[in-house]
Amino acid sequence: MGVLEVFHRTALDPDIEWLSFMETLAGQVAIAINNATLYKNLQQSNVELSLAYDATIEGWSRALDLRDRETEGHTLRVTELTKQMAKEVGMGEKELVHIQRGALLHDIGKMGVPDRILLKPDMLTDEEWKIMHKHPIFAYEMLSPIGFLLPALDIPYCHHEKWDGTGYPRKLKGDEIPLVARIFAVVDVWDALTSNRPYRPAWTKEQALEHIQEQSGKHFDPHVVEVFLRLIAKSECSSPQTIR
Repeated sequence: MGVLEVFHRTALDPDIEWLSFMETLAGQVAIAINNATLYKNLQQSNVELSLAYDATIEGWSRALDLRDRETEGHTLRVTELTKQMAKEVGMGEKELVHIQRGALLHDIGKMGVPDRILLKPDMLTDEEWKIMHKHPIFAYEMLSPIGFLLPALDIPYCHHEKWDGTGYPRKLKGDEIPLVARIFAVVDVWDALTSNRPYRPAWTKEQALEHIQEQSGKHFDPHVVEVFLRLIAKSECSSPQTIR
């Protein structure tokens, strides 16, 4: 690991006590170097593990897009816009990591919904809607055993709750709904409305914004709607390509 070399201006005839002290000093230096090396390696391992986690999550989200082609690209768009919203309300980098993971996995629960329902081109029956409405519960059951994803569960589990308490699966109301889920709810609806679907063409931005404003205090948190509208206005002034 290294050598501790001692220089002295005159001839040196060290006694046992002096040598013992130097050996102890050298040993402490060696321990310090070893600990520093272990810490550096641990940091590197943590970075590599985190990158592997995120690559796996992105793979899952792409698998969902492949299964449901009518929403292809939706996941990456809503993830990016949700992060912009989170920054706008003052959330930090640590929170953004969990927000990104939660947004990428927001529809992971649909893996538990049969294809005959998820891919049905016609309107769903009441019974089929009951099954579809279970997908946030499926998401919770799938992700909650995975420790590192626990802080990211709010979006997959709660993004279909509504401000007035009429959402699902738990009919949470107002501030009972986690803030990140309230943010994501607006972003999710915005992207869905402004995207083409087999059963309808995309709405114009003006139509979508009017709908979101109309649902303020009903579906959406009024404060989150204000932040969203401000972000839209700011983005269109600076870079029309940032927001769809």
